[in-house]
Amino acid sequence: MNLSIVGSTKSISGLLRSELQNVVHRLVKISVLTVCRNSAATIRQALDSFFAQEHAEKELVVVDGASFDGTLDIVRSYATDGLILVSEPDKGMYDALNKALTIASGDAVGVLNSDDAFHDDSVLGRVAQGLTFCDIVHGHLNFVDDHDRKRVSRRWRAEPRPANGFRSGWMPAHPTFYVRRKVAEIVGPFDLSLKVASDYDWMLRAVELYGFQTGLIDHVMVDMMLGGKSTGGLRSKIEHNIEALRSRRKWLRAGTVDFALIAKPARKLTQFI
Repeated sequence: MNLSIVGSTKSISGLLRSELQNVVHRLVKISVLTVCRNSAATIRQALDSFFAQEHAEKELVVVDGASFDGTLDIVRSYATDGLILVSEPDKGMYDALNKALTIASGDAVGVLNSDDAFHDDSVLGRVAQGLTFCDIVHGHLNFVDDHDRKRVSRRWRAEPRPANGFRSGWMPAHPTFYVRRKVAEIVGPFDLSLKVASDYDWMLRAVELYGFQTGLIDHVMVDMMLGGKSTGGLRSKIEHNIEALRSRRKWLRAGTVDFALIAKPARKLTQFI
């Protein structure tokens, strides 16, 4: 399903339905979760890209792990309605995301990493529009070296969920993954026993276990900085794939070695073309 374009119709009933859909998606409040610790070098780009979003019904929940490098000063400088800041020690990124999930008040929820940025100002509007049709949406992502030049090193071009889903090696890009509130409530918290692939596990549960409808937004949604926990190097990639296999074994009854163990990293080869 291509959710970036809503087809028009010449019938009066169709026009009314289209206008009603436009009203509905404008009213969808989206909670964006950003967790950080000592992110002064990058968080301003993330914040600027959030507040530049044309979609009006939004909130940014920032959960900070007791930063001491100026991150808090930067976040507080944006003091405005729609920004919630919590700063306290935590047990890592996924613990902080769990805190953010309990704080979020929106009709939908997604994550913006503190060193990433929305690709343009239309992203949250597209998310709201997509979530009037589906329970879950995801889209394209660019890997960039920095947010000034926006030089693209890799391109993640999302695909609709195939018949075998995560078993086939398919997965959405987590920074583009947005769900309705009911999905987040049913899926529950991130698994803290997983150190680098709890986001993968969370998406797997959302997509594979409960029958939610997933839609593709045919648009670049996020510019992602290279060097995160799951993209930082060979060791992190190996750790991520081992933990992802653990998740599939737990939820999908995969074997000791499954097809996705090879297919998942192989699918990423096209990102360099």
